[in-house]
Amino acid sequence: MNATTFEPVAARPAPVRTAGAAGWIRTNLFGDWKTGLMTLLAGGALLYVLPQVFGWAVLRAVWLPDYNACRVEGVGACWGVVAEKYRFIIFGRYPYEEQWRPLVATVLMLCLLAASCTRAFWRPWLVLIWVAILAAFFALMYGNVFGLSRIETDRWGGLPLTILLASLSITLAFPIAVAVALGRRSGLPAIRAFCTIYVELIRGVPLISVLFMASFMFPLFMPEGFSIDVLIRVLAGITLFAAAYLAEVIRGGLQAIPKGQLEAAATLGLSYWQTQIKIVLPQALAMVVPSIMNNFIGLFKDTSLVTIVSLYELTGALSLAINSDANWRPFKLEGYLFIAMIYFTFCFLMSRYSLWIEKQVNKGKAR
Repeated sequence: MNATTFEPVAARPAPVRTAGAAGWIRTNLFGDWKTGLMTLLAGGALLYVLPQVFGWAVLRAVWLPDYNACRVEGVGACWGVVAEKYRFIIFGRYPYEEQWRPLVATVLMLCLLAASCTRAFWRPWLVLIWVAILAAFFALMYGNVFGLSRIETDRWGGLPLTILLASLSITLAFPIAVAVALGRRSGLPAIRAFCTIYVELIRGVPLISVLFMASFMFPLFMPEGFSIDVLIRVLAGITLFAAAYLAEVIRGGLQAIPKGQLEAAATLGLSYWQTQIKIVLPQALAMVVPSIMNNFIGLFKDTSLVTIVSLYELTGALSLAINSDANWRPFKLEGYLFIAMIYFTFCFLMSRYSLWIEKQVNKGKAR
């Protein structure tokens, strides 16, 4: 009988840790020699650039509204231009003594947008809140009620105008886009042709052309003595422009729905609108959430184009504030960095909200 000799197995190395900060760094920054080399090169470049940027933007910067101090040789950024002109940049040409009104109106609008993005407020009465807040916004901005002086819309500007144009155009463009996307897939040739012509006409011209037509050409077709406020015309132009692009995004989601689901809905006896509302649209919109939010972010930034029709939103208000004062004109870079920070903050929050929406709609697909 042969005796079996016990031979121990050599010890194996411990598994590489992939959790925590150390694991993330090892996996993403030093996964192989190529990744490690690029990490070292990028890190070295940042170590060279960041101290210089920090010194220019913070250590050697001028924070007080003194343009003479900004002209001293060797100083960094002149944030004094923001300290001097921030009210003009934020509120535009709105009367100085009445700027508490756009401040309150903007806070109300931001609270409304935050509530609309919160699940707890997704109730039918949210529509009534929208109506009430919008009425309060226009009452505060325009005045002529409750003893408030009247301020014409051509004097509105800055951040309140940017938020108003972006929020209203997004809100109004979405249902139009859904209707146009459904119309382009309609079995009725007249509806399909109308929606196709609308999309192709709007997408074939830049937004500047649409704003120019809405502001200068449209009034020529109005009856004598009849006029529509320029703010309403611009808002309508931005809304129709955004709806055309958004409709194509939604149509892509509609085409991704398997035909078998439509046949199953017909077998169950569901009507066309029951099928679209309960089966097709929820899935289609969930598929294109990133593209929809991308359109919304682009639309928020495109509101800067209304300057060509003499509505001075955030970017236009900055141009007026800097160009009207020769002492601060050389420091417009700092002003543009200031409004770039504002745009980035809003766009970043919108992108984070988009990720949250994606997680919510994909919970049913999680394994």
